[in-house]
Amino acid sequence: MSQASTSENTGLMSKALKEALFAGAMALGLFLLYVGIETYQNINNQLVWRTRWGLLAIFVVVAAVSRFIVVAFVKPHLDKRKLAKAKAGVPEVSDEKGFFHTHFLKIALAGMLIYPFVAVTLAGTQGSLKYVDNFGIQILIYVMLAWGLNIVVGLAGLLDLGYVAFYAVGAYSYALLSQHFGLSFWVLLPLSGILAAFWGIILGFPVLRLRGDYLAIVTLAFGEIIRLVLINWTDVTRGTFGISGIPKASFFGIWSFDVGAANNFTKAWGLSMSSAYYKIFLFYLILALCMLTAYVSIKLRRMPIGRAWEALREDEIACRSLGINTVTTKLTAFAIGAMFGGFAGAFFATRQGFVSPESFVFLESAVILAIVVLGGMGSLTGIAIAAVVMVGGTELLREMEFLKHVFGPDFTPELYRMLLFGLAMITVMVFKPRGLVGSRQPTAFLKERKAVSGSFTKEGHG
Repeated sequence: MSQASTSENTGLMSKALKEALFAGAMALGLFLLYVGIETYQNINNQLVWRTRWGLLAIFVVVAAVSRFIVVAFVKPHLDKRKLAKAKAGVPEVSDEKGFFHTHFLKIALAGMLIYPFVAVTLAGTQGSLKYVDNFGIQILIYVMLAWGLNIVVGLAGLLDLGYVAFYAVGAYSYALLSQHFGLSFWVLLPLSGILAAFWGIILGFPVLRLRGDYLAIVTLAFGEIIRLVLINWTDVTRGTFGISGIPKASFFGIWSFDVGAANNFTKAWGLSMSSAYYKIFLFYLILALCMLTAYVSIKLRRMPIGRAWEALREDEIACRSLGINTVTTKLTAFAIGAMFGGFAGAFFATRQGFVSPESFVFLESAVILAIVVLGGMGSLTGIAIAAVVMVGGTELLREMEFLKHVFGPDFTPELYRMLLFGLAMITVMVFKPRGLVGSRQPTAFLKERKAVSGSFTKEGHG
């Protein structure tokens, strides 16, 4: 090994060690109060505190060692690999695709269609509830919400931090109208979407001249206003008590899933009484709604309105100079994105049977936006993968009881899900700053459609 190479390795290790110590110091400062000190209520009903230096030490060591490995080994390896590809003339986005890459969407859809049957086969009818509901329906709800927000953020480039407001409008519209007017789910599903779209237009008008941070602040305020209205308008929304007893969705009005109904689904088919059948029905229902969202998004993107959204995203001034009406372009983006949020809200209400303002806090908007950004803005496939990883990963933490053997018997894995969610976000943004799927295919092309690598697009724009 040459002297220059030895000196380079020594410098790299020295840099890695310094960054590891810095990361450990940062972790110590961040986790000292949250992890190192725990407050609890004793037998005398007094609030006392105790230290957890062992758990804090584990967090600090993990942060320091992880940073050392990334700087000393992972990053140099990736840089060498990228340089070797550049020297060999290998493009970042290749037109040659393998079988799995070519048919990925078909394979994924087929897997989703048979997923409930696999869960029932492996875990039994009642045991499949957890897998169908927590790992199926929950993820698909976030996929639909993220695809709806993708129209506003990913295609039109309008930063919306109050998207959960449309989710809440759809949920409360279904809950109130079903209870007071007795309307069915199939009538209220499109109606909830229309009402949410109406509120999207209302939000769109005040923000027509706003961009960037100012737009984000106004949409954030809109989301908080909706939540505060739900809390304080107790005569209608029942405030923090929420609305319970929301009717279930029926099988297109033919069979009901209410236990006491004469046309009960399980009685009609001679099945054992179990709520798993209703959850399986809801799984296929939300899957169909996700497919509808994806189909509409793809079709709209190829239409003139979709190209106007993309022009608005890239440069609003140039968009105006081309004669595009930015007013209607923004309003349509807000309205259509809000409509799918309303659909998801109505589905959420019928799935839960109960809605309250606590389900529509700002954190929900942040999570949905994070999924869009991490998946790659404008990429439906990337967003779906990000939703599976982020939402499914946090739900999987509830099953990781073995972590108590590592961190102690008092360790509760699900309480740290947002911490791991943040770590996952940081990891993705460090190694894939333009999202999991960083390539973009133009909707308008001459003779041949070519994918554009994320390296040639503006940071944060797909």
